Amino acid sequence: MTGTGLHLPRGTAGNGGYTLDIGPGRAGWEYSALRVVELTPGGSHTFTTGGSEWIVLPLRGGCTVRIEEDEYQLLGRESVFTGVSDFVYAPRDARVQIASGAGGRFALAGARCERRLPARYGPAPEVPVEHRGSGTCARQVRNFAAADTFDCDRLIAVEVVTPGGNWSSYPSHKHDEYVPGEESRLEEIYYFEIDGPHGFGYQRVFPSREGGSDVLAEVRSGDAVLVPDGWHGPSIAQPGHDMYYLNVMAGPGETREWRIRFHPDQAETTGGYR
Repeated sequence: MTGTGLHLPRGTAGNGGYTLDIGPGRAGWEYSALRVVELTPGGSHTFTTGGSEWIVLPLRGGCTVRIEEDEYQLLGRESVFTGVSDFVYAPRDARVQIASGAGGRFALAGARCERRLPARYGPAPEVPVEHRGSGTCARQVRNFAAADTFDCDRLIAVEVVTPGGNWSSYPSHKHDEYVPGEESRLEEIYYFEIDGPHGFGYQRVFPSREGGSDVLAEVRSGDAVLVPDGWHGPSIAQPGHDMYYLNVMAGPGETREWRIRFHPDQAETTGGYR
């Protein structure tokens, strides 16, 4: 797929009440999904989960989430740059309502799944925060729904904050084929927010096979980039403007795991994943 189809600038992939609505049909794959809903003060949004599991994650503001007869209060946060947020897991085949007295912006990270797990609240203090890399490759990773930190059927989701001027998602890596013990097959969505009204960053995806995905995108707040296959990274933050991205992943593997292979020309790069 060309860069035109992989980079979705803010406002180009909305649908109904969502400012961003990426599902398997839109992306041309099987599992991963991401929606973003913005609520005005006193506003609410109701949806049915269907055959997918979802995590409601505040990006800005707090909300009340009602899943069938259960109700959860999310404190949320002022912005994605002020810290970790609490969240709620909603199972497949359920009715969900999100309501916010003060208004806000909320991400719905989803994946088609088979098992129906119980609805659960994820407290912010229990989110593992990892400081990965060093020097100009240093960044913060918030593993709120990583494969080894929070139980889902197929969904994997993490947040990354990259300081202005730094690189992340580096060395370039991939997870587009199943190699036992070495690599998972996972579809991935990057959703971006940039600190500051005029901030931007860059995202690279390049082919791991003939005719594979290829994009170099200038990304701004509200943009998304699809990664159906290929080497991805670096993600580059403009100097003076921190970059946030939400990664949503899912795939067909029998085991829910995140295994990646580094690009052979970059595997020994210092200051990155290792």
